[in-house]
Amino acid sequence: MKHILVATLALAVLPSSYAEDRGKLIFEDRFERNESQETTEEIGNDWTTNSKTRAGGNKQVDLKNGAMHITMHADADHAVGVGHAAEFCDGTLELRFMLEDEKDVLGVDIADPQCKEVHSGHLFKIDVGTEQVTVDDKKSGTMNMKFYEARKAKTLTPEQLAFIASKKKTFPNTLETGKWHDLLINVAGDTVRVSIDGKAIESFASEGVAHPTKRMIRLSVSRQAWVDDVRVFAATPAAEK
Repeated sequence: MKHILVATLALAVLPSSYAEDRGKLIFEDRFERNESQETTEEIGNDWTTNSKTRAGGNKQVDLKNGAMHITMHADADHAVGVGHAAEFCDGTLELRFMLEDEKDVLGVDIADPQCKEVHSGHLFKIDVGTEQVTVDDKKSGTMNMKFYEARKAKTLTPEQLAFIASKKKTFPNTLETGKWHDLLINVAGDTVRVSIDGKAIESFASEGVAHPTKRMIRLSVSRQAWVDDVRVFAATPAAEK
């Protein structure tokens, strides 16, 4: 059955305050539409990709069987980036995904393109593979402009490298390939909580996560991945509850 209610399983592993109030649904896409042709990307619903600038315009995102199939093209010089506006401070992102090969990884990048402290607006990213989940505070770490420019100039000091490494945490988690899984990412203050198939993977706290305005979600794929049933909620401020 295509549509599985992710929240039913996920609420058991989230803080009680979230369980009581999911907040406002600000974006949803179940990809139940067809493309008019198969040559170029035609995702619809205001999704954007980097295929024109990083893959020579080759098609990297396809709608198939009521889901989004993302495949990095052989000519691409960067992972496929598939983005959509979704503005919130604290909130939750839910989606279903499938990895078909043990080397596949789905990245979920939370960004603010208006933030000039970091390269390309990168705030923090969750990478989900078949053996582990990684949470990376890019605003404080690797994509902070002072570190980004130093890395390009090859002038990062050992102390800076150690600090950048401290902004990323990896958690072991085994996933079955060729099977749909439910992913839930909850953001509250400076803390990210990740659950897969209703199981809490772990949480990670870092100052960059507390960036006041998250304006965009970006899916990042360097091989291939399937994505479906994307929903984003903005948490209700405590003063309004």
